[in-house]
Amino acid sequence: MSVQYFEKERVFKLDTPNSSYLIGIIDEENFIGHIYYGKKINSHELTYLLRTEEPPFVPSKNNRDRLSFLDSCPMEYPTHGLGDFREDAISVRTVDGHTALQLSYEKHEICPGKQKLTGLPATFGGEGECTTLKLHCVDRILNLRVILSYTAFEDVDVIARSVEVINEGTKEIYLTKVMSACLDMDNRDFDLITLHGSWARERHINRRRVALGMQGVSSVRGESSHQEHPFMALLEHNADDEHGEVYGMSFVYSGNFLAQTTLSQFDTLRAMMGIHPTDFCWKLEPQASFQAPEAVMVYSAEGIGAMSRSFHDLFRNHLIRGEYKDKKRPILINNWEATYFDFNTEKLIAIAKQASELGIEMLVMDDGWFGHRNDDNSSLGDWFVNEEKLPGGLKYLVDEVNRLGMKFGIWMEPEMISPDSDLYREHPDWAIAIPGRTAGLCRNQYVLDLSRQEIVDYVYGRISAILHSANIEYVKWDMNRQLSDIGSIGLDADRQGELFHRYMLGVYQLQERMITEFPHLLLENCSGGGARFDAGMLYYSPQIWCSDDTDAIERLEIQEGTALVYPLSAMGAHVSDCPNHTVGRVTPFETRGYVALAGTFGYELDVTKIPEEDRNRIPDQVKMYHAYNDLVRTGDYYRLASYSENHKYDCYMVVSKDKKEALVTFIQVLMRPNYHSRRIRLKGLDPNKNYRIEGEERVYSGEAMMYAGIQVQNPWGDYQGKLLHIVEV
Repeated sequence: MSVQYFEKERVFKLDTPNSSYLIGIIDEENFIGHIYYGKKINSHELTYLLRTEEPPFVPSKNNRDRLSFLDSCPMEYPTHGLGDFREDAISVRTVDGHTALQLSYEKHEICPGKQKLTGLPATFGGEGECTTLKLHCVDRILNLRVILSYTAFEDVDVIARSVEVINEGTKEIYLTKVMSACLDMDNRDFDLITLHGSWARERHINRRRVALGMQGVSSVRGESSHQEHPFMALLEHNADDEHGEVYGMSFVYSGNFLAQTTLSQFDTLRAMMGIHPTDFCWKLEPQASFQAPEAVMVYSAEGIGAMSRSFHDLFRNHLIRGEYKDKKRPILINNWEATYFDFNTEKLIAIAKQASELGIEMLVMDDGWFGHRNDDNSSLGDWFVNEEKLPGGLKYLVDEVNRLGMKFGIWMEPEMISPDSDLYREHPDWAIAIPGRTAGLCRNQYVLDLSRQEIVDYVYGRISAILHSANIEYVKWDMNRQLSDIGSIGLDADRQGELFHRYMLGVYQLQERMITEFPHLLLENCSGGGARFDAGMLYYSPQIWCSDDTDAIERLEIQEGTALVYPLSAMGAHVSDCPNHTVGRVTPFETRGYVALAGTFGYELDVTKIPEEDRNRIPDQVKMYHAYNDLVRTGDYYRLASYSENHKYDCYMVVSKDKKEALVTFIQVLMRPNYHSRRIRLKGLDPNKNYRIEGEERVYSGEAMMYAGIQVQNPWGDYQGKLLHIVEV
């Protein structure tokens, strides 16, 4: 059993394959204390770590210093207003205007498997895969029940956490903050890793020392955002990819978030993750409940790489669902950078015909097929086919593409509405806005108020009608602006603080309905590129568009940061034309293929117009994808070198689970003149096996490849790459 309760010591112990997590019930008032999270141990008798036998002592022994106890005790889920002056995990406001809250342990449940979270994405697992602990905590003054849920997985070093709040009283209570996870522990000279960026340069890795006070990342944009990311890792200062203790936290949510750590006066750390409290206020009626999203925690005693591989296995096996969960995705060609809005049926069929002859398997029609949309100034919300562009409608086009042996996909932006649209002229009140204020535009569009069920139902009706109208097998779901001017005519004045979260629930409902009605559909989420590349979206779509920046060199840092948390199978990555449409860089077509291979792989170009030399390389790239994708999609990821750190070259590898095969990707960004070959030490192989690099005769032992390394000859020129396919002899 991966969850145990030791009644005598009043200790809960959760075990994963290589980690343990201990919780203790403290004193007569049943405070819930955090004891230990780290390397797996057999002992549960660690209550001395709570420091209750030293000053200021517990309240039953020394109530004169109650506040000192509350302000220093390692709390499992800290509350507000009664003496813990550190950051709280939950705060409320009563109808009388009071904000104090104290939670005491009442009872617990230990259940095999894991329950779904109503209306929210979450990890899953059945009996034998995981065990769930539910701690029931109460505030008897407020008649408020808080259920802290912890799931320990049997096959991966992950503990998933979520929180449910239930109003058992007779008066409404306003929740002003509900974090999903908190972790109190002593500082051990920790660093903090977060992911930062902007449009076209998402998820760059940032590592810094933890300092006194608060530090972290957040978003109040209504999405997880280009700028910050719902992930953080605390790690020992000397930890690297293979060594040292690392604590990773990822939020299974796609809206506003806060991921924050605070270093206190006593050199203790409090890390927490959850919905950002800014503009959040949830009215909890008597007998009603509120379910917070899930946060997942990984502990690694073997460095950053082991943390990443744990997240990868968790998301591949316990979050991604559907037909494509364990299935190779079709190689697609998207017409966006090929044509932008300037296309018609004839042009798309010409691209499809040429693409099909080269081995590409799907045509995706991007923005511009609906309403009267010839640029980005109109028609969002008018999800009706523009037959001036597409005579005969979608069915004719799709049938023609299918006749070429290709699948067909389509782009949509269902969450948005253009001021110049029939839908807006008929329903201007459907846009999120504050009465009396001029609403802000972004990309000349507003956001539909998906907190309102009638709008969700209308949008889904249009999505369903389009998908039923033709044999559409893929949807790229885009979202190209942030939320602002937060107001809904569908919510009462004291519920306006619910809009951000209710909006996300509406988005989740739409996507859940779509993949339920169309179970064979491949959904790829997107938000102006990578602004909503998060674990919440992975629950609905097995892949997410990584970034609008498709330049192979820019993608090295973007994809490295993304792979810190997410499996390569989730990263939408394409070969695009040069000069690159975002940065103007010219890179070899071959190198662009190598970089896109560390993802879903596809094309973002007009195959009828690219140089013949590039076009002729596509069949070999198609073969490359089919040869290696099973390995890339399912194998263990190892970082060998970081271009973001050395500014010269990038190198990573994927190793099959049985360690019989590996693929090394080497990208030389800047050539070194008059220099010998690079020595690369491989990782993840079996030291007792023998291996050969495909195309070479020499046989290496696994230990030689990993501990001594191999020599990689420097290619001639900048932006050059090579693949090394390693097989067991």
